Amino acid sequence: MANQTKRIVILTEVELRKTLSRLTSEIIEKVKNLENLLLVGIPTRGIDLAEVLEKELFSKTGLKIKKGIIDPTFYRDDQNRVGTRIIKATDIPTPIENQEILLIDDVIYTGRTIRAAIDALYSWGRPQRIMLLVMVDRGHRELPIQPDFCGKKVPTSKNQSINLRLNNVDEEEGVFLE
Repeated sequence: MANQTKRIVILTEVELRKTLSRLTSEIIEKVKNLENLLLVGIPTRGIDLAEVLEKELFSKTGLKIKKGIIDPTFYRDDQNRVGTRIIKATDIPTPIENQEILLIDDVIYTGRTIRAAIDALYSWGRPQRIMLLVMVDRGHRELPIQPDFCGKKVPTSKNQSINLRLNNVDEEEGVFLE
């Protein structure tokens, strides 16, 4: 029997839109002062997700939420294991002292990327609070890090991968297990 990789749809385009809308409402509910909020995307898909959330927040509140990028590559403790990719320029548009930071990533797995991103953020200052939003939590945590906002929990095996696809980047939209 040939070992074919089957693509399983976890969230369709419509379900992804509904999930983004729900997550945006949860952010509005949980963050008392949205003007103090800074969305920080983690490369690569976290950056695109931050953009989508920024637009969604604007359409629901009329507020232009600040956003930035943090590349945690050099802060990883497992760099030799995961390898490197092209580094994205870290871009933090405001002093982060006393800001509420919402770290945004597409998938949380071991928690190491998030830990590295938090370390990288602290090199920019000390925020009031750091929260985490992920589209998919796939389990297998190696560190005690949990998202504050989660689109969907999807238990996976270690050899599977989950991919978030967005129209503005991939010309298709949804979340897929591959």
